[in-house]
Amino acid sequence: MKKLVLYLFFLSAGINFVHAQGGVIILEGNYQGKNLYVQNPFGSGGVGFCVTEVKVNGNITVDEINSSAFEIDMKPHRLNIGDKVEIKIFHKEDCKPKVLNPEVLKPKSTFEVVSMSADKEGTVKWTTKSETGKLAFAVEQFRWNKWVKVGEVDGNGTPTTNDYSFKVTPHSGKNMVRVRQTDYSGQPRLSKPAEFVSDVAEIDFAPLKASRDVNFFAKGKNDKPMETMYEIYDQYGNIVKKGFGSKVDVSNLPKGGYFLNFDNKMGEFVKK
Repeated sequence: MKKLVLYLFFLSAGINFVHAQGGVIILEGNYQGKNLYVQNPFGSGGVGFCVTEVKVNGNITVDEINSSAFEIDMKPHRLNIGDKVEIKIFHKEDCKPKVLNPEVLKPKSTFEVVSMSADKEGTVKWTTKSETGKLAFAVEQFRWNKWVKVGEVDGNGTPTTNDYSFKVTPHSGKNMVRVRQTDYSGQPRLSKPAEFVSDVAEIDFAPLKASRDVNFFAKGKNDKPMETMYEIYDQYGNIVKKGFGSKVDVSNLPKGGYFLNFDNKMGEFVKK
């Protein structure tokens, strides 16, 4: 029978699946403290089970593989949480076993924040422990009555102490920032917010009826132009523009009313 070559990649989740030529399934990921379960059919001739051998990080396992389902016991391999794991399941060419719970090797968000702070310039620093897989930290800032993602920092994924920092763009007044990780489960893991008060001047905008540009300026300070994050929504709640600057070109927007988020405020204007 012609040998089968099948490649399945789950790179975004931090785990590789490869069913390669020669009858080998390779799984790569990080040890999360759980065992794997394998469904093990008979060979096509009906004599003997499909799996012939299992290796964990190059070492042959002593698991009982001569059954219709078996467990790959990770404890004898003396792994620590977060350690890299490569599992090779060798099998006959005329059949294919199935790993029932491959997600146990995917990175899981387990971080604990030891400390977190932010200064008035917007530099956020946080220290974590108990990370068990490499997952990115999303940095979020509270603006316009919602949490807005403003950046991302790669996590180290090690259970020891890890230090991180990120520079956010402050808005006027009190600022709140936090970090978030989301693993394969889809459930976010959040830090508590860190607060700081910036020296950024309060910002306003003009005109309320615009044909070309909406301008942002320091309120009460001779209308000095000021850069700010902004979002513009139409009357149906669709975002039509977003960015950072001291003005935004609205000349290409259809006539009508719009909602404007800027600084830490929300306003409205009309496109003429």
